[in-house]
Amino acid sequence: MEIVRIESLDDPRLTDYVGLTDVQLRTRKEVERGLYMAESQTVLGRALRAGHVPRSVLVSERWLPDVERLVGHLDVPVFLGEESQLSTLIGFHLHRGALAAMQRPVLPEVADVLRDAKVVVVLDGLVDHTNVGAAFRSVAGLGADAVLVTPTCSDPLYRRAVRVSMGTVLQVPWTRIPEWREAAPMLHDAGFQIASLALADDAVDLADWRRDRPERVAVVMGNEGHGLGRDALAASDVVVRIPMHNGVDSLNVAATSAVVLWAALHA
Repeated sequence: MEIVRIESLDDPRLTDYVGLTDVQLRTRKEVERGLYMAESQTVLGRALRAGHVPRSVLVSERWLPDVERLVGHLDVPVFLGEESQLSTLIGFHLHRGALAAMQRPVLPEVADVLRDAKVVVVLDGLVDHTNVGAAFRSVAGLGADAVLVTPTCSDPLYRRAVRVSMGTVLQVPWTRIPEWREAAPMLHDAGFQIASLALADDAVDLADWRRDRPERVAVVMGNEGHGLGRDALAASDVVVRIPMHNGVDSLNVAATSAVVLWAALHA
């Protein structure tokens, strides 16, 4: 570990940390440059246990001993600065101990993710990174096997998604799938029922679906605003709904993931 005290915020070695609050810019640039951000010691620890490799770490003086315990054995630069310097650099107050620029891992093939899985979650078109992270946390905490994300779903490795997931996005197997015309045959060929959550006239109640659900199932959850699109619904083997009360038609997708997975795996 090489400790580098920050002398100037214009240091080109700090480029990975510039403008982290610009969501559109970071979403594009991080993928293009093959990196993602691990925020907090907890997330950094999970990333390291998952075998991910840090490019560098950003830390203030008081958190340096904790970071040393995590990366002291690695050949990685640790940029040390005053808290005010770090806030100016990244655009927000770094109060979780550390921020690490990590090498983005290569995503596995869909077949490899599905091979030993029984229950997987498909996130279709989610745009809120908070919801993506929360869904991953439900998958990890309730014991589903993997997550598949469609081409229109937000990046699970974006900083906010990783943080909200408490780093579980780094331990849950996941990958991207193609459009539904290609993805549906992949799931069916692997023996999965495609069960979509949607408000449809022919939807079955969650409890009824749970009683008769097959061994292998892909639970599909859609966009926060308009729900699942026509292609996803056409690919579905069954449409499922959570019974609601008091004039509420549905739950937030993060809450839905927890309810459905509890019913499928524990009820």
